[in-house]
Amino acid sequence: MENIDPKHAENPEETPKPVETDYPKHEQDPGPSPQAVNEENDKGAGPVMKWIIPILVVLLLIYWFLIRK
Repeated sequence: MENIDPKHAENPEETPKPVETDYPKHEQDPGPSPQAVNEENDKGAGPVMKWIIPILVVLLLIYWFLIRK
């Protein structure tokens, strides 16, 4: 069983913290940094999956309709 620290639990009814602009003022409980919120997601599995999934679907349909007995 996981040990979850209760002070890091998220409440779905609570609004998220705004992006941090004055770190020294909120040093004890800062919000997310602008780099974390505005990070580009151009690297990773997303762009690759946009190509691999349709190709696999087409290949499986070809197999299903033509090659299968």
